[in-house]
Amino acid sequence: MEVREVRYQVKVNKAWCKACGICVEFCPKGVLALGQDGKVDVVNQTECTGCGLCELRCPDFALEVGGVENE
Repeated sequence: MEVREVRYQVKVNKAWCKACGICVEFCPKGVLALGQDGKVDVVNQTECTGCGLCELRCPDFALEVGGVENE
């Protein structure tokens, strides 16, 4: 059985983000931060563990966490 490395990607829908910062506070790895526009930015993508806390806590469904397979 072949084992593949999986990393995670966070996608932000800036049109839906209301800049509340809840996702930033719940991210245990510091993947997210509020940008100069006040909305969330992905600043440390490689540290994402795919826990989904940001996606779960976002009241506006502006975040999506997904796995990306590397071959």
